[in-house]
Amino acid sequence: MSKYELCLVVSAKVEDSVRDASVEDAKKLITRFGGEVKNVEEWGKKRLAYEVQKMNEAFYYFIQFDAETTAPAEIEDRLRTRDNVIRFLITRVEEA
Repeated sequence: MSKYELCLVVSAKVEDSVRDASVEDAKKLITRFGGEVKNVEEWGKKRLAYEVQKMNEAFYYFIQFDAETTAPAEIEDRLRTRDNVIRFLITRVEEA
């Protein structure tokens, strides 16, 4: 298994419960494709570098997980269709 980190940018226009559900949905996708969530960091509401979908602010979450090499592509395909997720990025973390 490889180590990955998912940066999830969630709309600031939705309620807290919807935002939490978006993060839980991402965690379920990780486990669905054989991954194991290690840590979830909430960075809170941050200003975006540029306007995205007429929004200037969003909530940032970083999810560290272990998964097989095929899992990130499957997770990205599913996250792409989520309405409240405005941006996401999965990167592979190099082991020291």
